[in-house]
Amino acid sequence: MKRGFGSDNHSGISPEILKAIADANVDHALAYGDDEWCARTEALFREHFGPQAKVYFVFNGTGANVLNIDAMCRSHEAVVCAETAHINVDECGAPQRVVGCRLLTVDTPDGKLTPDLVKTRLHGFGFEHHSQPRAISITQSTELGTLYTLDEVRALADLAHSYNMYLHMDGARLANAAVALGCSFKEMTTDLGVDCLSFGGTKNGMLMGESVVILNPALDVDLKYRRKQMTQLCSKMRFVAAQFEAYLSCSSPKLGEVAAQSADGGVCQPLWRRNAEHSNRMAQLLASYLEPLSSHLKIMYPVQVNSVFVQLPSDVWHALQKEYFFYDWDESANIVRWMCSFDTTESDIQGFVSSLKKLL
Repeated sequence: MKRGFGSDNHSGISPEILKAIADANVDHALAYGDDEWCARTEALFREHFGPQAKVYFVFNGTGANVLNIDAMCRSHEAVVCAETAHINVDECGAPQRVVGCRLLTVDTPDGKLTPDLVKTRLHGFGFEHHSQPRAISITQSTELGTLYTLDEVRALADLAHSYNMYLHMDGARLANAAVALGCSFKEMTTDLGVDCLSFGGTKNGMLMGESVVILNPALDVDLKYRRKQMTQLCSKMRFVAAQFEAYLSCSSPKLGEVAAQSADGGVCQPLWRRNAEHSNRMAQLLASYLEPLSSHLKIMYPVQVNSVFVQLPSDVWHALQKEYFFYDWDESANIVRWMCSFDTTESDIQGFVSSLKKLL
């Protein structure tokens, strides 16, 4: 199968991650998180997100989102989110079924919520016949590949807190966003007032396993029990933690150092950053190859991370899908999504664009 542009979930696993799993596969270790890998990795999370950060490892992104929502909401409460949000479109109603709360969706032009858009859903407080708004959920980067600026996130956090609500961030592609914004994880979450975070690495070179990062200690109530009830407690958790340790550390033999010095005296870049920089750069390269074809297609949103959304004739993209796998995003409008991964190469893009040109 050719390397397609369907999803960064379709890519393989970074060699550093495979090595970390193999290195952790020695002797016996206590189960359910009581091991040395989890202890070291939890310390790494505190380095990246602040000393108050508490991490709960889970199996997948849906589990991370649902556990975060369960930390914020009860069944009579509601979460405000974009219409395009993953929790609304791609999680098969998991938040509603598991937590029992309601999603109050907002139509957006670019996948991003604004205070004014959120305020259209902030009513009915104290009225027993209405689900009570309790949280705002945003995705960084969004499902449309767009980015919230730091000021935009801060404004939403301030709005949430002014209504005694919480702000959740779905960070399945947080690494790509951090690279594009040129900031640290802490600067784009904790420092802005984000209360809890779904932090993933599967789309950026990890094998499996995601995390819930509680940044507001008020939300850290009985989550170890709720995680178990949601079937998200991994027994051999060291193999999830070992991946995150390699992901958040630099690739030097001594893991656990966020900014270890390389042999030439330069700062050793952590795996998450190197992978995200590459996938973002490949998306920019793809967009640059598409610019001369603007009379035949249209790039729908700013290319800020590792995705390119394109509108082009349906016969063209249907024919192209026979050679390269990718998803249609909005079939009625002939919009497709092309995703780049940490292992996408320039030759992959050149071959893809060559096939596209022939069809055009």
